[in-house]
Order: sequence, then C-alpha cells, then structure tokens
Amino acid sequence: MIPVSEPLLDEQASKYVHECMQTNWISSEGRFIQEFESQWANYCGMEHGVAVSNGTTALQVAVACLGLEPGDEIIMPSFTIISCALAAVEVGALPVLVDSDPRTWCMAVDQIEEKITPRTRSIMPVHMYGHPVDMDPILELARKYNLIVIEDAAEAHGAEYKGRKIGGLGDLSCFSFYANKIITTGEGGMVLARNADHAEKLRSLRNLSFRKDRRFYHTELGHNYRLTNLQAAIGVAQVEQIENHLAKKRWMGKLYTEKLKHLPQISLPVEEPWAKNVYWMYGLVLTDDVPYDAEEFARRLKNEGVDTRPFFVGMHEQPVFQQKGMFIGERYPVAERLARRGLYLPSGLTITEAQIETVSAAVKKVLEQN
Repeated sequence: MIPVSEPLLDEQASKYVHECMQTNWISSEGRFIQEFESQWANYCGMEHGVAVSNGTTALQVAVACLGLEPGDEIIMPSFTIISCALAAVEVGALPVLVDSDPRTWCMAVDQIEEKITPRTRSIMPVHMYGHPVDMDPILELARKYNLIVIEDAAEAHGAEYKGRKIGGLGDLSCFSFYANKIITTGEGGMVLARNADHAEKLRSLRNLSFRKDRRFYHTELGHNYRLTNLQAAIGVAQVEQIENHLAKKRWMGKLYTEKLKHLPQISLPVEEPWAKNVYWMYGLVLTDDVPYDAEEFARRLKNEGVDTRPFFVGMHEQPVFQQKGMFIGERYPVAERLARRGLYLPSGLTITEAQIETVSAAVKKVLEQN
C-alpha cells in the first residue's frame, strides 16, 4: 500500500535533538524555540513568531488575541478543516461562511463583501492544499472595513502570492507543523504576527496567561499550548531544508499532472498566474459524469494498493454545528461538490517517481473500468 504522506527528517534534525538532550533543555525553554520562531517569521516576512502546540491551537490563540465579543463575526470558507470554525466558536464568535472557487478550491473572494456586517471583525482566508487564496481583494476589504486578516497557512508552507510568501500577507497567520506538513515538528504550530501587541498577547495566551510581575496570579484565562525545545529543534532543521522540500513537492505536482492531465473524468490542481502552488497534497475531483463518488473511488483505488484521503466536508454540513442551530438552510454548492467528489493521492516528501507512476496507472485503470 502506497501511503498518503510521510515525514522527511535528516541528520541535522537528529543533531539538534541530541543537543537538546545533552543540555537538558527539552521542554518549552531553550535556544531552539526562539530560533525557530525568528527563522520562520523571517522566512514568511513577518515581524513576530509565537510557537504553539499545533495548528488548531495556533488558530485558537490567534482569534483569542483579538479580544472579540460574543456575537462578533469571522468570515471564512465553508470548505476547510473544522479547526477554523472551532477557533471562532471557542471565543463566542460566529463563523460566517462563503463558498469556494471551483478552480483553486480556496474561498470565493467575490462572496466576502456581501457577508460583511457591523459585527464582522475578521476575515480568515485558508490557503487550500498548497494553493494561495487570491489575497488582494481580501486585503482591500480589510482596509475598507477595518478588519483583521488571519491567514490559515497550515497547508501552504512556502507558497507565494504575487511573489510574496503566504503567511506574510495578513495581520496574523497560522501554521501547522503536523507530521504530514511540508515543515514538520511531529506535532506543533506557530502564529506569526505583524503587531507587537498581538505577539505579546499570543505569548501570554499560550502560557496560561502568567503575569510578568507575579507568575501564579492570573487576570486572564490562557492555555497550556507551548511547543517544546525538542520539537523546535526539529523545526529549525526543517526550515534549513525547506527549499529542498518545496522543490520535491513541485516536482511531484508537475509529474502527477503530466501523467493524469489526459484523463477527462477528473479535474486537477491549478496554478494561477499570480500563485506559486506548493502541492502540499495532490488532489483531484471527479467530473459529474463519473457514476460514483469519491468514497467509492477511494475504495477502488485501495483495492489497487493506493491509499487516499477524502476532501474536507463543509462546515455548513457538519452535524455538530447543525445541532447548535448554526448554518441552517445554508448551501455552498462548490464546497458540497468538492466534499463528495474530491480526494487526494499519495503526496509525501519521500514519494518516488516509480510510486507516482504506480498511483497514476491505478487512477487510470479504475476510471477506465466504468
């Protein structure tokens, strides 16, 4: 079975982890924490980096640092991971949804302005599967309506929008360093901030809101969302290798496209002229004339020895939110189609040309059986 993704670590990561072990700085203090934060912030073109325990907690503290009131609104795509909506709900805010662009699978930026109300405080673009959101219209709306932009860049390490790194365009940006990400620390995440006040609040929120003047005296509620020095050591080594990782991902994406583009039953990832797609995961979407959905397609591919993963289910179709009376009657046709007819293929950094050939042959074989 060809797995969907695998982490790629090197000798430098082992060296840095060994240094942590030798110095006994293995928890949330040590040189690699600040080094990882500063390196990643600099790489993305942001002023401040705040490492946290994972991508979900990155979103949670990013939203929490805004000081929102119950009923305030955050506009985001329906087609995303539940962590985005969870971050809003956790602070009593309301996720307000838009549909997706059928080409890039990112949020439909032309639907955002009609969703802005006097309670709107933020827009959360999600860079999907390695392709950036069209950011200029979002940044223009943010200036027009005085809104905070929180980029969810968990799936787009190193991607670019008009020559600028994703994660360096908004006011805040959130990253995941889970094992299947382009940069990994096993588990881990980071929030990048442009504003020093936001960064200070983020550092407080990730560390139980300890006061600087009196450690165990709390005037705010925070969380224990710290990253360890051991994880940060791996992260530093990963950042040093990011250009190699990106080259491998783009090679993978182009090779898959070359081998699959002739198949009329599927649509493939695009790269808009203003974007650099890093193909975090190589997805495909079945056309409407294929007589089964992505779940059945995945089952048939598995019978051929190819493991896959389904696309996200839209937030408006999540039972947990419907049970709370949220998104009742809302429809987002593109998100619904992506959820039913989309999946992604093995895309890990250790994938070989022979494996891509095997996967592509299996895709072709299954599609030709109909």
